[in-house]
Amino acid sequence: MANPSFSLGRMSQPLRRVALLVGVAVVYFAAARLGLQFAYVDRSVTTVWPPTGIALAAFVLYGYQVWPAVLAGAFLANVATAGSPLMSLGIAAGNTLEGLLGAYLVNRFARGGRVFDRVRDIFRFVALAALISTMVSATIGVAALVASGTRELGEAPRIWLTWWLGDAVGAIIFAPVLIIWIGVKPAPKFAGTRLLEALAAAVATALVTFAIFGGVFPERHYALTVLLWPVLIWISFRFTPRESATAILIISLVAVLQTLHGFGPFARLSRDESFVLLQVWTGITAVTSLVLAAVVAAQREIQGTWRELAVTDPLTGLANHRQLINALEAEIRRSRRTAQPLAVVLLDLDGLKQINDRHGHLSGSLAIRRVAEALLGSCRATDTAARFGGDEFALVLPETGEAAAWHVARGVVDRLATDAEKPNLSISVGVAVYPGHGETVEALLNAADVALYETKERRKSRASGLAP
Repeated sequence: MANPSFSLGRMSQPLRRVALLVGVAVVYFAAARLGLQFAYVDRSVTTVWPPTGIALAAFVLYGYQVWPAVLAGAFLANVATAGSPLMSLGIAAGNTLEGLLGAYLVNRFARGGRVFDRVRDIFRFVALAALISTMVSATIGVAALVASGTRELGEAPRIWLTWWLGDAVGAIIFAPVLIIWIGVKPAPKFAGTRLLEALAAAVATALVTFAIFGGVFPERHYALTVLLWPVLIWISFRFTPRESATAILIISLVAVLQTLHGFGPFARLSRDESFVLLQVWTGITAVTSLVLAAVVAAQREIQGTWRELAVTDPLTGLANHRQLINALEAEIRRSRRTAQPLAVVLLDLDGLKQINDRHGHLSGSLAIRRVAEALLGSCRATDTAARFGGDEFALVLPETGEAAAWHVARGVVDRLATDAEKPNLSISVGVAVYPGHGETVEALLNAADVALYETKERRKSRASGLAP
């Protein structure tokens, strides 16, 4: 019997498109209906509007072709609330155009789905997608309310500001979570203590937010909101922008629910004014947290790059001299414990100066890289391939005797001999084995170097006819 379950990946292209459109429309409609529960200025106007972030994320992740889903979800949500099809269509058109414009600006000026990786792109996202594009929906929506006679023209400025604020904060809170979690690959993998720390961070975020907004403190001091910053800083330094965006979403949900029930530092005035203050605070906190997370992530990436450069040869990608010495020291210690042999192979590219003189330094650099590729193709994952000097290379071969080391060296020679690229390359090889040829790094390298130059001398002697 066939398995009735199926995934979007196994569906045909038309079915995937229909499923995507239906899914976006349903999610948008549900979020819109939820957001309209906080409509206090007008039944079509709210400061809590997640659909803006949902639409923006959908356009960035899946392309502009999902606009019918956004339009349908917005129209159904508004017509179910306001009851006027024409006015609801106008509002839905504004919601759709808002998302399209925001996504276009993000894709054009802020690297699309990678927008939250860099600080300048986050600021562009806030300015273009959250502050500017949301003016479209607010303007068209208020115009629809006034044109339908639902609201007077004199009320337009206040309604417009509330509308715009709800859309702007909705973009700042919900779009980052969706874009980062869905669009950025690979997905995070937490295990062991890392998973426990992530869960602890989520719980701490929720508990501290609840403490501030849950009536724990007898007086509603705005200053108490700074208690969240140690948690947000912890998340920024220990995790990625993905987790920071998730923490902001948790904070927003808890704060909105508690403010709705009259708790927290912002529940002082009318419902509408309380949520205006709350959303302003939430938006500023979200942007600051996202910027901090991006700064930390960029610094972490720079540190990783520097660490890699410290142990890697930039031309070949092989280990450099420092990493070669470290690997040799570690393998010598391991050989002493296990009583297993350790081989060191030194290799010298013959005639590099002549290659540079005849073909240019670019050909010389390419020749060095060809030797590096031959080394990588001939060694195991446990071996260390390094660029020892300008035209000298080394292989550290754990648990390898002298005969096996020479076999590996001949494999490198054969790879270069059968290489079809020009000019033809040849190498000289020397082998030393721990502990027979030395028990220290210096002794092993010196023994391998002596063996290498003995090989060179024998080749020169054969070439000049002085030796059989």
